[in-house]
Amino acid sequence: MPSSQPNIQEDERGVTFVAKIVPGSSKTAVVGLLDGMIKVKVAAPPEKGKANQCLIAFLAKKLGVKKNAIRIVTGQTNPVKHVQITGVSAETLQRQLDLRA
Repeated sequence: MPSSQPNIQEDERGVTFVAKIVPGSSKTAVVGLLDGMIKVKVAAPPEKGKANQCLIAFLAKKLGVKKNAIRIVTGQTNPVKHVQITGVSAETLQRQLDLRA
């Protein structure tokens, strides 16, 4: 799989993808792809789960889903996280996050 495409797993419930989080940025935004991971800068600091909460709020707003539809499966304390979103297709995810090649 070329690195210009995010590695997104899709099933009947929704999507799961790997995200590389860069906390403590000036603003929260998707900044591109890194080795198949969706790279996201978040404005929150990496303490007490604030960066995770910021990521979930950002994704919910961008994708038009409720925050409880988004779950960090693995990597709660790691910059590399597996994120699961219910009720969203891979195509919608890529379109809403501007990941089209």
